[in-house]
Amino acid sequence: MSTTYSISDLSRLLDVTPRTIRFYEEQGMVAPTRRGQERIYSGRDMVAMKLILRGKRIGFSLAECKELIDMYDPTGNKKQLDRFLEKITQRREQLQQQMLDIEQMQVELDTAEERCRTALEAF
Repeated sequence: MSTTYSISDLSRLLDVTPRTIRFYEEQGMVAPTRRGQERIYSGRDMVAMKLILRGKRIGFSLAECKELIDMYDPTGNKKQLDRFLEKITQRREQLQQQMLDIEQMQVELDTAEERCRTALEAF
């Protein structure tokens, strides 16, 4: 018998609110079964939630997380891992570009500040 989780179990284990879990359910990223009004989450749902939360932490969009979750194959996840590596490379490149942009902005701010201070000294 496989492990199942209630919404309160998942929320406690993942340190998120039940509302967060319901949101991802509405987005089709987790799919609990129902027992009356109670949601029953599977191990696959737990893995999907972990992937979503990890993806969010490293800056993936919801669509990117969903793409990776949809690639899940319990018999082997090579395609999913290859795609994840591609996404990581893309995200790293975006971050490197953002760092360069920030450095350039800081140089421009330093220049503007210096000009302002020089102009103020003239008064």
